Amino acid sequence: MMILTVSHRTVYRYAAPVRGAVQSHRLTPSAFDGQRVLDWAVTVSGGIPGGSFRDGAGDVVQGWSVRGPVDQIVVAVAGRVETQDLAGVLRGHREVTPREAWLRETAATRPDRALAELAEAAAAGAGDALAAAHRLSGAVADAIAYRPGTTHPHTSAAEALALGEGVCQDHAHALIAVARLRGIPARYVAGYMLAGEGPAEAAHAWAELHVQGLGWVGFDPANRCCPDARYIRLGSGLDARAAAPIRGIARGGGGESLDVAVAVAAAQQ
Repeated sequence: MMILTVSHRTVYRYAAPVRGAVQSHRLTPSAFDGQRVLDWAVTVSGGIPGGSFRDGAGDVVQGWSVRGPVDQIVVAVAGRVETQDLAGVLRGHREVTPREAWLRETAATRPDRALAELAEAAAAGAGDALAAAHRLSGAVADAIAYRPGTTHPHTSAAEALALGEGVCQDHAHALIAVARLRGIPARYVAGYMLAGEGPAEAAHAWAELHVQGLGWVGFDPANRCCPDARYIRLGSGLDARAAAPIRGIARGGGGESLDVAVAVAAAQQ
């Protein structure tokens, strides 16, 4: 068991003042047996909180609005979460979306021939669904080297595989693509990770695959493991865009720049 502290600050700067903005946040840690929120606060500079609801996937979605004119918006997250290692199993998580809904492809996860060949080769001879899931995750890790700066937010799974390089977002998209090819429901997960040795950053992403008999199980090809007590789960979606912790739109203004700083630390218990 661990207690993790999170500091997450996102600054939107605009070339010209905007008349206002609306945002949708998935910044509340998930409620399940593997993590418990001790304290958590999200603030938006000049922000007015709107409606909040829990969607079909069990994620808390909070709306915000900002009245202009403003030339920057700061979203700050701070809190502590108690976590424990459940070997990646999402036990005790309440949701109502049928697992079949997670078989739908998106532009980011649409498979090509290379992904289909990878899926077939990786899952061949697997004794059961869990073994197949582990093999698929390992195959993605082998096929896409972790190398920041080689891909961009709109890179697809097929493009990352062809390049042979990418980051955690690309690993997650590729694993989702090959899992769905094998008939395994899969989804993208956004969250945080306590970075140590290996390819990890504080703002992190991985995939969850629905394994018969176990339910949803997380797999992190970038670190060749299943999520453990070092991870904080925020929310899920069909791909990175759908699972984004912050989504929004500004009215008016010119160009926009974005600065993000995330720090995750282990608190002394």
